[in-house]
Amino acid sequence: MDDTAFGTRNRRGHYRPKAALEIAPFYRRPFSWSALLAWVPGYFLPWNVLFAVTALLWWVFVLPDREILKTLAPGWILWLLMVNAGAVLLFYGAFELRLYIRRAQGTRFKFNPVFPADRPARTFAFGRQDLDNIARTFLSGVPIWTSVQVGVLWAWANGYGPWLDLDAGPLWLAAFALVIPAVHEFHFYCIHRLIHTPWLYRHVHAVHHKAVNPSPWSSLAMHPVEHLLYFSSMLYHLVLPSHPLLALYQLHFAGFGAIPGHVGFDKMEVGASRTIDTHAYGHYLHHKHFEVNYGDGLIPFDKLFGTWHDGTDAGDAEMRARLRRSADARRR
Repeated sequence: MDDTAFGTRNRRGHYRPKAALEIAPFYRRPFSWSALLAWVPGYFLPWNVLFAVTALLWWVFVLPDREILKTLAPGWILWLLMVNAGAVLLFYGAFELRLYIRRAQGTRFKFNPVFPADRPARTFAFGRQDLDNIARTFLSGVPIWTSVQVGVLWAWANGYGPWLDLDAGPLWLAAFALVIPAVHEFHFYCIHRLIHTPWLYRHVHAVHHKAVNPSPWSSLAMHPVEHLLYFSSMLYHLVLPSHPLLALYQLHFAGFGAIPGHVGFDKMEVGASRTIDTHAYGHYLHHKHFEVNYGDGLIPFDKLFGTWHDGTDAGDAEMRARLRRSADARRR
């Protein structure tokens, strides 16, 4: 497939999509119903539906009975840890295997033409980005993911929190399910700006930003403090009327949903003529430039606070001008 039909490459071979990034159509002016209707399928498919389905699978096939969850016992906690680890290995590993080990589509649609494995770096443990990122994912990310999951499920089983049955508040729960991605965006933006403050960036978030050229295993390659902040989005369901199925969806949106933003490709080829949009470019620009796109545009925080980068030359110019103004203000 010819990726230049969808984007351009500069002299260094870096890929840029032709279409500028846009915030969600709710906030664009003038408002357009046609733009909103065109946006809706991409809101659900493929990622949000996938994460909702995985939450349902956990609810039906993985979680022990509520009576068992009332007691913090090693057996079911280790079971959840093993299932989560296995799912991460399969899901993350599938992207890594296809795109970075087999390199099934070469550098087509790849933002940075360099594969991290081809350029070892001392900044990573073992001198390799993939091995460093895998270690951080399984030694810190998955255990903290599971700990938050265990805590919320234990609270539900013991009646702590304003939990609803599925038939008690169906309209509210359906509406809540629709905005789970927005809850994630709100939470992610807030903690992301927090850990970009100088001290926390230096001691916590810099771990994640070692991956200037992110790949699938970079998704959860974080400091343990960042893991805790990141997965704490599930805790909203302890204070808002909810159902544990929605809490699982929130958790899976964070855990499995970290992949699309770090996959390093704008599109994944499916067959000879079809592709799946990853929606990764906005977050890739954050890894590349550090001080743009703290969110993904579902809620227009970056637009409001002047840190939005739409991926165009004009976006580059705006970013450079803003950074110059910030540097001038610090020197005064």
